[in-house]
Amino acid sequence: MIKDDLQTKTYKKLAVAFSGPSNSGKTTLIVKIANILQDRGYKTVIVKHDPKDKARFDQAGKDSDKFSQTGSDVAVVSPNRTTLFKQSTSTVDEIISLFGTFDFLLVEGLKTLPLPRISIFRNSLDESYFAVSNAIACDESINKDEIPKELEQLNLNNPEEVILWIEKNAKRV
Repeated sequence: MIKDDLQTKTYKKLAVAFSGPSNSGKTTLIVKIANILQDRGYKTVIVKHDPKDKARFDQAGKDSDKFSQTGSDVAVVSPNRTTLFKQSTSTVDEIISLFGTFDFLLVEGLKTLPLPRISIFRNSLDESYFAVSNAIACDESINKDEIPKELEQLNLNNPEEVILWIEKNAKRV
């Protein structure tokens, strides 16, 4: 008897979060990572924090639209709703249970969430992110000597390097 691959597949269920100021490159990096992981056959889920209830899936160019175009399952969590066409907010644990099986959960925002976190910087550092970060992904516009030594440094323009960090440091959920 041939077994169904979906029933026998073991999912990684690894979760990691990304933070950083507006226009630092969070969405671009997450999209690149999700596309690479999807191309390798992994199932990815992306959760975006929308603190101002502004996200709409049907608007071209918006983060949520870019995320959904990767082929990943996507949830947008805001104070008043979770965009899965559900009219109430959800905890991350509830979202994880809604998605069921996945290999990688990529969270944008939600700084208080207890997940390993990569903070993204371009053009300037914001020290307020250091306390909630495990690694810093930045480009050549950042003076790396200003990054605390205890935070691992990643190349923002090298998604493969970031994926290796995720595989090594992500939390199994």
